[in-house]
Amino acid sequence: MNGELRALGMAHGLLLGLLLASPMMALALFSAGIGALFMMDGFQLRLSDRRWERRDGLGRWISHIRMAPGRLLRWGATAIVALIAGRPLEALAIVMAMLVCELLLYPLLAPAMGRLTRGGIMLLLLLMLPLWAADATILRYISAYVIGVGGCVFWLRGPDGDGHALGWAMAGLGSTALIAFYAPDVRAFMLAAGALCATLILAHLSVLRRRPVPWHRGGGAPIRPLRWRLRSRPS
Repeated sequence: MNGELRALGMAHGLLLGLLLASPMMALALFSAGIGALFMMDGFQLRLSDRRWERRDGLGRWISHIRMAPGRLLRWGATAIVALIAGRPLEALAIVMAMLVCELLLYPLLAPAMGRLTRGGIMLLLLLMLPLWAADATILRYISAYVIGVGGCVFWLRGPDGDGHALGWAMAGLGSTALIAFYAPDVRAFMLAAGALCATLILAHLSVLRRRPVPWHRGGGAPIRPLRWRLRSRPS
């Protein structure tokens, strides 16, 4: 499914570029941006990986890595940026979270999520969202990755390209921004929920389709009825 979610792919690349330049721009936003990057990476990986069954053997266990090994370069780049910015512990957390997610959590959780209903996935997301506010950096990044994978499964099971689903995601993003503004104590939790809503918005926008309207031409202008009566042919 590579290339189908263009809006999400462009946002993913833009976020990566901003993070690589963050030591010169806004170092304070680096950790939050890395969490959003982990979530988008989990979303994109679950979207690209067409297998839903549990893998057997070492080769099949890491088949998602063999499918696109270039994905791991971004984590090396972000870890190097963290070292340049004078944050060695954050660089270590990025590398460790990437190894745990890619080598352990994704092969275990992805097949299990495929068996959950949409309500079960929503419950899992609600349980994982508070971990984004954890003190341990590695735990925040791991929870962001799991939220991304679960968010993709939730999106795949829903009405993709539907305007109503897009509206709900936009309402969720607006609500989280409003709550974060008036309640700073839960800002980290709202940041996680807002990042998930923003990812769902980009995914919906990538495949948004127009509902067919009967008796309408391509431009959307309705066919006007005749204003005069047709004369009957003389017999």
